Amino acid sequence: MRFPTPLVPARLIRRYKRFLADVILDDGREVTAHCANPGSMMGLAEEGMKIWLEPNDDPKKKLKFGWRLVDHENGHFTGVDTSVPNRALKAALMAGEVPGLEAPEVRPEVKYGEKSRIDFLLSGAGLDCYVEVKSVTLCRQPGLAEFPDSVTARGLKHLGELTKIVEGGQRAVMLYLVQRTDCDRVSIAADIDPAYAAGLTQAVAAGVEILCFDCTITPEAVEVGKALPFVHA
Repeated sequence: MRFPTPLVPARLIRRYKRFLADVILDDGREVTAHCANPGSMMGLAEEGMKIWLEPNDDPKKKLKFGWRLVDHENGHFTGVDTSVPNRALKAALMAGEVPGLEAPEVRPEVKYGEKSRIDFLLSGAGLDCYVEVKSVTLCRQPGLAEFPDSVTARGLKHLGELTKIVEGGQRAVMLYLVQRTDCDRVSIAADIDPAYAAGLTQAVAAGVEILCFDCTITPEAVEVGKALPFVHA
């Protein structure tokens, strides 16, 4: 998934009210950017960090910049926009480039369960496959990506819905897409959300599958990369 508008660099001043960030552009202007991430963004919102913004000229949008990346200035990037994984994954699924999830028909945002929408419903290749996607950005130990970075009641609900899908005779996959280029394995941050960790254990016992992939990230594009191992807590 290529960014439709070239990104511009900036320095973070502060992130606040979850969805807002004050930044300084390279030309010295101070602006407020939209932060499309409801999580804690632990380790990714420190003052002075180099970040990348996507400008827009949409008259309907009050904020003219969207925060897309953290540049760790060591050759690695983290994607902070939680909408990007689904966009990148959709392109990969449509092209049949995600091992284990090849299917003739890919439908995003399909209603299921109790007032829920599955990220992707794959069909036409045997059992229907329901795929829930989570963006993973937390890293507290070198090389280890963890989910979640804050308590997620919504994520726990999704695990319950996936379990019901499996119990109904279909296939369900919990897919963790790591929006970092410095991690080579994935685990659950059980200390941050014990209920989610327990819910995942129960879902896996019921037959929900876990798949993990990393991303190739640059200021030009975010692409789904290779499979990563899941490390059980």
